Amino acid sequence: MAAGNAEREAEWWRGCVIYQIYPRSFQDSTGDGSGDLKGITARLAHVASLGIDAIWLSPFFKSPMADMGYDVSDYRDVDPMFGTLEDFDALVAEAHRLGLKLIIDQVISHSSDKHEWFVESRAGGDSAKADWYVWADAKPDGSAPNNWQSLFGGPAWEWDATRRQYYMHNFLAAQPDLNFHNPEVQDALLDTVRFWLERGVDGFRLDTVNYYFHDRWLRDNPPLAASVAGTNGATTTYAFQEHLFDKTRPENLDFLKRFRALLDEYPDRAAVGEVGDEDRSLQTLAAYTSGGDKLQMCYTFDLLGPQFSAAHVRGCVEAFENAVADGWVCWAFSNHDVVRHVSRWTRPGENPDAVAKFSIALLACLRGSICLYQGEELGLDEAELAYEDLRDPLGIRFWPGVKGRDGCRTPMVWEAGAENGGFSTGKPWLPVPQAHRDRAVDVQNGEERSVLAAYRSILALRKRHAALVGGSIRFLDAEGDVLAFVRERDGESLLCLFNFAGADAGWALPPDIAVVEPIELAVDAGGVLDEGVLALPALGCFLGRIA
Repeated sequence: MAAGNAEREAEWWRGCVIYQIYPRSFQDSTGDGSGDLKGITARLAHVASLGIDAIWLSPFFKSPMADMGYDVSDYRDVDPMFGTLEDFDALVAEAHRLGLKLIIDQVISHSSDKHEWFVESRAGGDSAKADWYVWADAKPDGSAPNNWQSLFGGPAWEWDATRRQYYMHNFLAAQPDLNFHNPEVQDALLDTVRFWLERGVDGFRLDTVNYYFHDRWLRDNPPLAASVAGTNGATTTYAFQEHLFDKTRPENLDFLKRFRALLDEYPDRAAVGEVGDEDRSLQTLAAYTSGGDKLQMCYTFDLLGPQFSAAHVRGCVEAFENAVADGWVCWAFSNHDVVRHVSRWTRPGENPDAVAKFSIALLACLRGSICLYQGEELGLDEAELAYEDLRDPLGIRFWPGVKGRDGCRTPMVWEAGAENGGFSTGKPWLPVPQAHRDRAVDVQNGEERSVLAAYRSILALRKRHAALVGGSIRFLDAEGDVLAFVRERDGESLLCLFNFAGADAGWALPPDIAVVEPIELAVDAGGVLDEGVLALPALGCFLGRIA
């Protein structure tokens, strides 16, 4: 292999396309209503057909499922509902046969309260693991040690009658936080990472990567200015505080270096971190990906919200480019925790398919790696579920103010005419909406104007252009709701234009830019160049090679 090719293979993650699979909702092979590893293996050909580089597999570890697998009770085993270690090995082998990398979701900021480590830790006393979790005494009045709040609402502290202390939990009380200030905890967690590296995984998605460390002195978080002013419209108590002391602590940088050193013992491995850090997300992303000795890339929630405008996207991307000198970002529009972007961004009177095609064209042209969420290639929207159908603890607790995350987690639809859309022969763990069945894979396969066809075409186009995979990005001024930028690499320069507006727009070519060749995008509304002016219809896109 030539040196240049070897370098590109070692950095396969830079500019790659990742496809997130939510195992419980992808494919059921047993008829019990829940997806499993064998089901995923059987459907990998569909994933490969999209032009994907890597799979991100959400948690499949042994778990009581208080938070759908994000509460791990055994980091070295597969939960029986998903199969066995042998099933996992078969999945790895099939993914690699198809040329796909496999990234697994490593959830190490907290464990399940059923993990043997926590069972031993709560015994206290002379237990070897007494200090493996974050324990603290009650205040003299019996209240919690400080004012920290759980992301799932209420105090981030739970009283334990066995140990007669409080323990910290950033999420559910069933998810106690591990004490990363204890080197033994770090060692044990890194050993579990090595276990999966030895089984052939290509990388890790690090859940809540900035939540690992807490403030040693347990100092109170200050309130947000909006909370003091009485203008905070938050739906959970977590959003009332500035989270200075319960996450994103400086000690995390040294742990991430340890993690990277382990990763580097194995060739061509990579890690992507999930950063949820409110207004500090970009600074945190920059710190976690700089220097080549921590994470290869991170992603934030900047493009996972309701904002859908040229100004918002430009602001997010430019802020990242200005903040991060040598790091790398992974952009996503949907995942298992947010309302699907077709529902978030489709305005009244608009065609959801047009929004879906516009979105993948935009995502494919941004600088960075990109992550797709299962079902978005079909243009699936957010499912409307009844309260009695909910399984997400967040939605169950805060309904109806917060509907939870089940609406984006409903099963994948494979065959419109099959029972439950081909997902399962049993009753699915979440309902399969009829509207989703109408968009099944078998319906869209072979339809040249389908959302699925657009995904395949646009991702193939991205692979053909080095400038889109790893090139630089430079924004150009544009009026209205038009986003204009240039991608450049290895002598190739591409002009990218996107009209977010619900009406036609025009964009005059600057004097220093000449379009040599328009490049066809598989969208419903393409831009047309006429005498130096690009006419862009509503949700119109244009891609062209420039001199």
